[in-house]
Amino acid sequence: MEIILNNDWNEVLKDEFSKPYFQNLKVFLNQEYEIDTDVIFPEYNLIFNALNQCPFHSVKVVILGQDPYPTRGNAHGLCFSVHEDVKPFPKSLQNIFREIESDIGKPIPENGTLTRWAKQGVLLLNTILTVREGKPESHAGKGWELFTDTILKEISSKKKGLVFLFWGSKAQEKIHLVKSNYNLILTAPHPSPLSAYRGFFGCKHFSKTNEFLIKNNESPINW
Repeated sequence: MEIILNNDWNEVLKDEFSKPYFQNLKVFLNQEYEIDTDVIFPEYNLIFNALNQCPFHSVKVVILGQDPYPTRGNAHGLCFSVHEDVKPFPKSLQNIFREIESDIGKPIPENGTLTRWAKQGVLLLNTILTVREGKPESHAGKGWELFTDTILKEISSKKKGLVFLFWGSKAQEKIHLVKSNYNLILTAPHPSPLSAYRGFFGCKHFSKTNEFLIKNNESPINW
């Protein structure tokens, strides 16, 4: 697996790429993509899309997902986001847009691609960066969790005044990796239809995020 990073994340994460766990992960992924290219998501060149679309120096907000959508044609390396032509939106993404509309009055957009958020400093990071079609968490325990834990720790230790959005219990297991004394940590149930009505709806995370950013002399996110 070639590490396709085109910005300052290369320097931030350079020590990880030579560690034994990452070398083992590369061997596993090379086998997966070589044998079953069409059923491993996202496409090979989009594995690190979250990092490429949101350079380290630009990060203001972190949204943590679980692993890519296991449905063909959906995943493109940004958590909760889908390719422009995907309709209807996945249920979780629909619920995110519903909450934005309720919270700040912004209408549901025409497409579900969240690249526009990433370009503003929102790191849309999955805990696991690859998946096999139709099998959620099929690439769990292969090394991605160590890699993305490092990303969270690096952000938290080297930057201040950030907002971390942890939706659902699995995301909230990562809270201990983040320094909370000068960052804002917001938690809510996952936006999945199974849990959104238990507190994701009405959480107002999008307005709270912008209020915090403005208070810290940062530009708000155009959600």
